[in-house]
Amino acid sequence: MEGGTAKIRIDKWLWHARFFKTRSLAAKQVSAGHVRLNSGKISKPAQNVTPGDVLTFPQGRQIRVVRVEAIGERRGPAPEAQALYHDMSEKQDSVPANPRFEGKGRPDKKSRRALDLTRGHDIY
Repeated sequence: MEGGTAKIRIDKWLWHARFFKTRSLAAKQVSAGHVRLNSGKISKPAQNVTPGDVLTFPQGRQIRVVRVEAIGERRGPAPEAQALYHDMSEKQDSVPANPRFEGKGRPDKKSRRALDLTRGHDIY
């Protein structure tokens, strides 16, 4: 990298840091305007990021806020990717699983059989 600070395209950095499976998925998120760079909306995947920049973007059901710590040379293993950023997003509790049939939601197969037997209905 010549001339002072190291730069890399934002879609490439998101891919290197393993936030997206493919670079094209990262580019689609940026193009759709879902990524913010230093609290400003960006819409071009060719936007450069440097160490110290703060990125905000949705990932799954949560909003990620990360500070770029380093520019990656390659898309390496997970520990190497985690060294590229500092996660500043709030820790969110995991979403609880759907409740079993207790009068809420759909019953599972065993519960359905029990209901059919109590109602006196034939299955066939």
